[in-house]
Amino acid sequence: VRYAITCRDRLKKTQPKTFKVKVITMDAEMEFSCEMKWKGKDLFDLVCRALGLRETWFFGLQYTIKGMSTWLKMDKKVLDQEIPKEDPVSFRFLAKFYPEKVEEELLQEITQHLFFLQVKKQILDEEIYCSPEATVLLASYAVQAKYGDYDPNFHEPGFLAQDELLPKRVLRQYQMTADMWEEKISAWYAEHRGIARDEAEMNYLKIAQDLEMYGVNYFPIQNKSDTDLLLGVDAKGIHVYSINNRFSPNKSFEWSGIRNISYSEKELTIKPLDKKAEVFKFFSSQLKVNKLILQLCIGNHDLFMRRRKVDSIEIQQMKAQAREEKARKKMENQRLAREKQLREEAERAKEELERRLFQLEDEARQANEALLRSQETAELLAEKAQIAEEEAKLLAQNAAEAEQERQRLEMAALKTKEEKRLMEQKMREAELIAVKLVKESDRRAKEAERLKQDLHEAREAERKAKQKLLDVTRLKYPVSYPVRDVNFDKGSVKMDLKDVDLKRLSFEIERERYRNTPKM
Repeated sequence: VRYAITCRDRLKKTQPKTFKVKVITMDAEMEFSCEMKWKGKDLFDLVCRALGLRETWFFGLQYTIKGMSTWLKMDKKVLDQEIPKEDPVSFRFLAKFYPEKVEEELLQEITQHLFFLQVKKQILDEEIYCSPEATVLLASYAVQAKYGDYDPNFHEPGFLAQDELLPKRVLRQYQMTADMWEEKISAWYAEHRGIARDEAEMNYLKIAQDLEMYGVNYFPIQNKSDTDLLLGVDAKGIHVYSINNRFSPNKSFEWSGIRNISYSEKELTIKPLDKKAEVFKFFSSQLKVNKLILQLCIGNHDLFMRRRKVDSIEIQQMKAQAREEKARKKMENQRLAREKQLREEAERAKEELERRLFQLEDEARQANEALLRSQETAELLAEKAQIAEEEAKLLAQNAAEAEQERQRLEMAALKTKEEKRLMEQKMREAELIAVKLVKESDRRAKEAERLKQDLHEAREAERKAKQKLLDVTRLKYPVSYPVRDVNFDKGSVKMDLKDVDLKRLSFEIERERYRNTPKM
């Protein structure tokens, strides 16, 4: 037991004390356990090894203290520097220095990718100004790097809704909807077909490096007249800007034309290489700002001079490896593009065969349906033929009956014609009889009228005869009393009349009686 305890105590004494560090890159977060004695370079090298990064001279570890961004010094212990008092201690792994020509200087793909992500964020955060037209083109390269080749069947409208691609300033500047912006970006995006991710990111950086604010670190300063200015430090030199204009510098000092840079307290002095040129002095509000400016100036000047020297063996090896890697990737991309093309052609051929097969199946189905319809039609036609035959028989029978009826009607018509002729004849005879009857009626009416006249005359004659007879009687046989009844029958009264008068009177009475007798 004593031996175990002693060994454990010895292990505790031999184990170094550590502290936790969190490093945030542009696309990841990593945590490390750092020894208390580590310098900034030890932590930096550990992060670079974890990332597989060899172009370490562009990058640094940044932290924020009291609202000011500061870079971790490589030659000092981490814990001896004024870092945040937190657990774990947070650092940001960022590009500290920028290349003059990205295509020539950025050799590793990881280096290109980290620069791409950082520059893209600076443009979106409006730390680097970019025109609206250029932002759309840059956004299309960013989409190509993220999604690969444009495929209208896969990349449907709205697929960019969750991506931040344009600065808010550009979105506010134009009255356009998100769909309209996506349509403009997609139009450029479709033109980048066949470009690999690393190529798209490099094209993005090649456009971005020509922007006025690319790679410039700005610091507020004052000149001797207490005029507020901005000092910009980048890969090409030092620039002085007016406070409201970060695009066009009022004065510039190329690294090749600077002899010395120094600071004392809050004053920083730039001495040109030309001894006759004026020495530029400016002031900053804090000593830390001057230290940071000097640190950036030294780093950018070293890289400037390094670019103009013969490459070291390490750089030459890296460039050779980069060329080989690019050639290999180019061949790989060509092979992949060829395979993709063949696969697309095979898919198109497959789709064409499937379409043709579907078409043939559809044609066979239609032919089968047509055959079934033909069979049904044949059956219907046979049924209709049978019905038609029966109807033909029925029609023939009806025709025969109709012919018989026609003959009967003809006979009836002949009979009717004869009957009509007889009827007409009878009608004519009836008309003649009617005319005769009318005439006879008229004649009889006239005769009746004449008879009535004769009757009236006979009655008048009878009355007269009676009166005459009475008169005659009164003359021959006068009496003193009235005669109540006179019988004019033959032999009832013996009167002394002449025979002729009696005969004439009797004839007239008989004639009158005959006239009054109704005729049958």
